[in-house]
Amino acid sequence: MAGFRDLKVWQMAKSLSVAIYRETRKSEWNLDRGLQDQIRRASVSVPSNIAEGDARKSQKDSIRFFYISLGSLAELSTQLEIASEIECIDGDSHQILQDRIRQLESSLGALIKKRKESLD
Repeated sequence: MAGFRDLKVWQMAKSLSVAIYRETRKSEWNLDRGLQDQIRRASVSVPSNIAEGDARKSQKDSIRFFYISLGSLAELSTQLEIASEIECIDGDSHQILQDRIRQLESSLGALIKKRKESLD
């Protein structure tokens, strides 16, 4: 059985989290440290829950943690929308990150579907 590091969704999520940390280091984020912290926490939650889910012994537990990751992606997307509106993040960076979130949501949804099918 491959480890979580071999999962494409985990790799995508970790890469997204690193991109979020790089983006939130910019000076515009000095305006709102609370939102910066929330965005960072949500971004780290995604690969963390994928890793924990993959390490679980049952598919049912794995799926539950993958759904938690989807929830964190929705939280992250919402927070980025707010950050864009209060001009902590520029439009291009915002769009690139939102596109990456949508790709990850799709890939994670496919993984959940695959794991659900293995329960049958």
